[in-house]
Amino acid sequence: MLGLVENHSLPRTAAFFDLDKTVIAKSSTLTFSKSFYQGGLINRRAVLRTAYAQFVFLAGGADHDQMERMREYLSALCRGWNVQQVKEIVAETLHDLIDPIIYDEAASLIEEHHTAGRDVVIVSTSGAEVVEPIGELLGADRVVATRMVVGDDGCFTGEVEYYAYGPTKATAIKELAESEGYDLDRCYAYSDSATDLPMLESVGHPHAVNPDRALRREALARGWPILDFHRPVPLKERRQKPSRPALVAVAAVSAAAATAGLVWFVSRRRTSRARFALV
Repeated sequence: MLGLVENHSLPRTAAFFDLDKTVIAKSSTLTFSKSFYQGGLINRRAVLRTAYAQFVFLAGGADHDQMERMREYLSALCRGWNVQQVKEIVAETLHDLIDPIIYDEAASLIEEHHTAGRDVVIVSTSGAEVVEPIGELLGADRVVATRMVVGDDGCFTGEVEYYAYGPTKATAIKELAESEGYDLDRCYAYSDSATDLPMLESVGHPHAVNPDRALRREALARGWPILDFHRPVPLKERRQKPSRPALVAVAAVSAAAATAGLVWFVSRRRTSRARFALV
């Protein structure tokens, strides 16, 4: 359990979530490749290449060298893309593509952290144009994501302004802690990749989620909790099911009603018996 609601007299806290394979079951950027193809941004060859990259990512995660190659490829690929068009494509296809691949366990954790009074921050290597709408969909309070340089013509130049990866994620978290007043020793972090070790090490409650081999080894050595998320459930289906707090509340109300009914029944029988005795 995540503990009771935060004591607001103490410094604020947050839960930091990596996105890909931690909150959602795929790579957020690569998931939109077909939509970018239909929008005329990439060709069929690029779609096939991103599909293969998605397969590699899902099969075994991505180590540092693979992430660097992916960054270089995607930076070159998006050169010349109109930023507004990218945002419109993401907005139009967000629910169809991302909603069905959100882990039920991750969505529940986000709810529990919010209930406990903690901010939820998505920290992702994917681009801000993709991550920010996903963060809004998930109800996150803040988002840290990679930012590409945008030229005067409103198109990506292919250069990276800020790369949210490895140590830079930890730096961003520390900067947020200073600006928002988070007590990092009481904060939580979740990731699937050993490349996020700096982020996990920066908080008092690190968690490995669906960890790659290297992160699993580190988590076991350090005694960090290892979580297995494997149930992608569309948010609309989750909204149709009563939440855990709601179920508890319903159970409590039902118990109270049953108790009240029993008291009324016993009282009624006693009254009837008393009347019968008087007669």
